Amino acid sequence: MLRRTSINKINDTISKNKNWNILDIGCGYRANKNATTIADVQDFSKFYKNKNFIQIKEKKLPFKDKEFDFVIASHVIEHVNDFEFFIKELERISPKGYIELPTRLGDNLVFENKKDHLWWFFYDDVENILVGSKKKQIIEPFLTVSIAKYLEEIFRDSLVIELLWENSITYKVINEENNNLHRKISFFTLVKKYFSKKIRSIYK
Repeated sequence: MLRRTSINKINDTISKNKNWNILDIGCGYRANKNATTIADVQDFSKFYKNKNFIQIKEKKLPFKDKEFDFVIASHVIEHVNDFEFFIKELERISPKGYIELPTRLGDNLVFENKKDHLWWFFYDDVENILVGSKKKQIIEPFLTVSIAKYLEEIFRDSLVIELLWENSITYKVINEENNNLHRKISFFTLVKKYFSKKIRSIYK
């Protein structure tokens, strides 16, 4: 089961279940404060001195079946080469969890995403399924991560996908390699169109 949620709702649920064993995976320097275990491919052991930190060194996650009550994977799946295997691993180590991803728009706007993200996603609200395909860069990025995080506070629904899953993560992969509708747009083209419209409105 997969459905939309919010990080505020998730944190509220976690705060009411203080006995939960919670894993935050792939969090970098932004681990959820309620996580009991933190895992990443990079070594953040010195940063998380007061937490149980595990460095991930292999494709298979170093955890037992259903070891955790809840697992948080925030802005991780889009980086993983074999994200289908990663999803199965999340299902293996926990019965439920929270997934956060950039929307396709959010993914395209940030400089760092251009080289780091392998996949992009949208959530199908009719079938309640996560849909992934190989990343396409449609808009030349023009935002830094810090600016994007600031904009997320205002335009979160447009920039972030927030999902709660229980028992299974329903998804499908589609092939958009030959989709010619994805014509690349430069930031300067967008700016030019904006000012062109502004000028026309002045002289109407």
